[in-house]
Amino acid sequence: MKIRAGLTAILLGFLTIGVPNTQASMAQLSLTVRQTPSSSEALLTFYGTMKPARAGTAVTIQIRNSGVWEKTRFSTKTTKAGTWKIVALATALESRVVYRASANASGNNIYSPMRTITIKQMAEFSESDPAMVFGLYGPGGRIHGADISRWQHPNDQAIDFVKMYDAGIRFVMIKASDTRDESDALALKYLVMDHSAAQAAGIYTGFYHYTTLPDVEDADSIIRDATAQAQKVIWRLASIGGYTERDLPYALDLENKCVRVSSTGACLKYASRNAVTLWATTFLALLKEKTGKTPIMYSYSSFLEGSMNRSVELAQYPLWLAHYAIDPANPVNQPGLKSSGCYVHSWTSANCDSQWTMWQYSSCGIAPKYGVPGSRLDLNVFRGTPQAFLDLIQGSWTPTPVDLLPFNEPTFMTLLGQTSTTTNKPVSFNVTVVRPDLTPVVTGSVKLVFDPLNVPIERPKQSVVRATSGVWTLSVKGLAAGTYVGRIVFEDITQTHAKSWLPVTFTLEQGAIPTITPTPTVKPTPKPSVDGCRNQIKN
Repeated sequence: MKIRAGLTAILLGFLTIGVPNTQASMAQLSLTVRQTPSSSEALLTFYGTMKPARAGTAVTIQIRNSGVWEKTRFSTKTTKAGTWKIVALATALESRVVYRASANASGNNIYSPMRTITIKQMAEFSESDPAMVFGLYGPGGRIHGADISRWQHPNDQAIDFVKMYDAGIRFVMIKASDTRDESDALALKYLVMDHSAAQAAGIYTGFYHYTTLPDVEDADSIIRDATAQAQKVIWRLASIGGYTERDLPYALDLENKCVRVSSTGACLKYASRNAVTLWATTFLALLKEKTGKTPIMYSYSSFLEGSMNRSVELAQYPLWLAHYAIDPANPVNQPGLKSSGCYVHSWTSANCDSQWTMWQYSSCGIAPKYGVPGSRLDLNVFRGTPQAFLDLIQGSWTPTPVDLLPFNEPTFMTLLGQTSTTTNKPVSFNVTVVRPDLTPVVTGSVKLVFDPLNVPIERPKQSVVRATSGVWTLSVKGLAAGTYVGRIVFEDITQTHAKSWLPVTFTLEQGAIPTITPTPTVKPTPKPSVDGCRNQIKN
């Protein structure tokens, strides 16, 4: 028995030695290498992603020389999102080179697939003339740009940014964050795909945050929500390593003031002018203060005029103005003008012109022409000179560890109110969830979880309405009469904030049973198709 036990121990020892580290065996490292257009020397951009994402892992570029892999001096560390990028000077021209990236995951070396590139001599540009670097390929002799989001990735297809550069695009604004959690997760997914790829192709990149305003009216609550959403943007920017030397500022996409919708999608309540203005000024000021780079305001003229107060403070931020159906190639055309009269808002000049910096002139760009899957692409032009464009990208921000997204940060829930009466009325819970410093959570949502011994036979319908950051109203419909025991649970799929919960008990009386009257079938009248690109510029 002792001999058998000893052999078993030895065998288990061999098996243990032979079992690879699970985490390391699952780790993957990608690599893409591009020769990036440059005004001076031949530049190579190496970029990729480590999965699962982890910050601070050293990545080194190796070169294959006479059949042997040699370590180069090119190295960096991964960001919180798992991305990494290295820009290096290529010294050997007209040469075919094989590279791979290496990293260490939990004590085990991992390698990317090999990538081969032939380094070419780039055309010479005059560094003293920025116009030669950018190329004024946009309509009206302006710098041409685009903006992209998940809609430019049908079926997860990638964008060909090299083709986009060759078609004359020199900057692209990427949707990087969203108030709504599901949309925000998609924004992060495609930001990781697009940011380094665009820069490697020679395209400058900016970002934008799509905003849903809070359903609150007091100034303190509005400021708390704007602060929370600004925090989301700062965390997002920090997760990819902060601003690089090829990044335009973050933009606030504010174009909708509806704060409450019906079950049919109709707007039931709009934010006031004062609320919209206070929210925007708070958000933009916090972002500028934190990153040292002046953010951009995106909207359209009728919204700026009808939904916001005029503000000298707002006017300091560059305006990215949406105005379709007029051609920037026509020198007399200017965005932001009424057919008669004058739009009056924070960026209106004395002669009624809008003081715009970027103009989104079409949502109907010919996507395949620019290497974009699908059929449509938003197109933009930059108003100023190439030097003004370079001035806009001045300033950088490198995050410190305190700026990074927390992981499972503790949360604390408070039940503000609870209503339960009869079966024909919904049960509702008003809940707030805060962080350790008592500021509202930035991501996550709430749901009702029934006690295992008290689960309803028929699953009720739950719906959650966000009033402001960290405050929700949870409604539950379809429960039979009786007493129920459960928990209100806060969960955050991003794992930024930790789960928290509160026990709840409620009783429903049987309500009046409605009489069901058959509704005659009415064949709906087909709506005429609408051409969303009618009269738009199709470049």
